[in-house]
Amino acid sequence: MKDIAYIDLKQCILEDNEHLADEVRTLAREKKFFLWNIMSSPGAGKTTFILDVIRRMKDTLRIGVIEGDIESMVDARKMQQMGVSTVQLRTGGDCHLDAAMIRKALQALPLDELDLVIIENIGNLVCPAEFDLGADLPSMLLSVPEGDDKALKYPLMFSVVKALIVTKTDAVSLFDFDFEALHDNARRLNDKLDIFHVSAKTGDGMESFCTWLQGKIENKKY
Repeated sequence: MKDIAYIDLKQCILEDNEHLADEVRTLAREKKFFLWNIMSSPGAGKTTFILDVIRRMKDTLRIGVIEGDIESMVDARKMQQMGVSTVQLRTGGDCHLDAAMIRKALQALPLDELDLVIIENIGNLVCPAEFDLGADLPSMLLSVPEGDDKALKYPLMFSVVKALIVTKTDAVSLFDFDFEALHDNARRLNDKLDIFHVSAKTGDGMESFCTWLQGKIENKKY
């Protein structure tokens, strides 16, 4: 009797995605734009944070946005109102973006006219962490109301990102949030992680973060 053929579909999908992510990286080098992937759980404040970054940086950087959502164009319209080139990716059910989707979206952006392309990923701390999008800066937002224990519950996400942005810090007095515990748990998984504390509502920490981001963009090797 012949052995049963075994095919690991997840591994096949991830390998295919990695090839496409490499194509995205090559395109970013050729067109000389910086690709920033922002991940978080729903409600962490991605859209508000991105809008404030755009407001602060649009006079010095040419910015485009890729909006990922299961449904609706609500956030994409907010980006468009800021005067930035925007593409909406509607997955219709998929809980993450992959490199094939990003490659398709990039074809709809005027890449020769952009310095920074921001990907607002779908709200989810599980699936998006598994899919390399070819980004120069994979990062995550964690809001104070979510609690400080997320690194213990979602270790892969904290392992793959280069920046952790703690949002809604203006609400810290209302929650039992331990910044030191978060830092310790996150850095056990990723000792190279850059961590920022911000409030897009009050502006606290936003200028410092934008200065750091500007440096990352300027130092990219093309």
